Amino acid sequence: MSIIVLGTVATDTLKTPFGLRRNILGGSAVHFSMSARLFAPVNIVAAIGNDFPSGYIRFLKKKKIVLDGVTVQRGESFHWEGEYQGDMNTAITRKTVLGVLADFKPVINPAQRNIKYVFLANIDPRTQGDFLNELRAPRLVAMDTMNFWINTERQALLRMLKRVDIFVANDQEVRGLTGENNLVRAAERLSRLGPKMVLVKKGEHGVLFYSPEFTLALPAYPAKKVVDPTGAGDTFAGGFMGYLAKTGRQDALTVKRALAYGTIAASFNIEDFGLARTASLRMADLNARMKEFRKLVCF
Repeated sequence: MSIIVLGTVATDTLKTPFGLRRNILGGSAVHFSMSARLFAPVNIVAAIGNDFPSGYIRFLKKKKIVLDGVTVQRGESFHWEGEYQGDMNTAITRKTVLGVLADFKPVINPAQRNIKYVFLANIDPRTQGDFLNELRAPRLVAMDTMNFWINTERQALLRMLKRVDIFVANDQEVRGLTGENNLVRAAERLSRLGPKMVLVKKGEHGVLFYSPEFTLALPAYPAKKVVDPTGAGDTFAGGFMGYLAKTGRQDALTVKRALAYGTIAASFNIEDFGLARTASLRMADLNARMKEFRKLVCF
């Protein structure tokens, strides 16, 4: 089954204790696609400016990512500059250029309207809603968000929660949205607002999954070296959604395996800057690390 992802295709300038990279390919939809593509065909819906490097478009096409929903508009492309220090758990935003993203209206072709697996990456919840209106009877819809939208578009975000099956957010965002410090209670409260499944990303501490039927928790894969965490959450979501789309199931065992694949995919993402590690990933790489991960979590 194909997946369609609404998000950003961007350039990033990143500084970490391991160096500086300028204007590298990034964006939520791109990081999501690098892991999801290993399981199912991926369609990106995003906007780029006429200044966007053509080499990056050629790269995505070589990875078999469908770009029919990527519109080129007059103006600057979305660009983010950030820095990580210390334990690198939190990014310090140095500069954000919204560019054409400020007036972005999703455009998809008739065939894409029938895609059943949908991921709404971190973007304005009003834009997420407009995009969802264009789709015909999706089977599974997941959405991500961030503190900025929680603080500035809270009502629009709450309306979106009623329309999705899966809500994905990090621990800080879940606490900020619910006012609950306990993550299990926070996830339970979010589930009552609409989504039947809630994924709480906890960075180096793994992931918590909650649904009224079952609750699961997995640790992160123990990384020896973290070079750049940018896009790790989107890479996780790509592995998770990719596996669900491939299997077409949502039972407890399938969800647990999907969480594990997402965790493994994210563990590769953080090993180098940008897409340097995930661009060359193969299923054989994921499966080899999955065997190691199984040994770590079984007792």
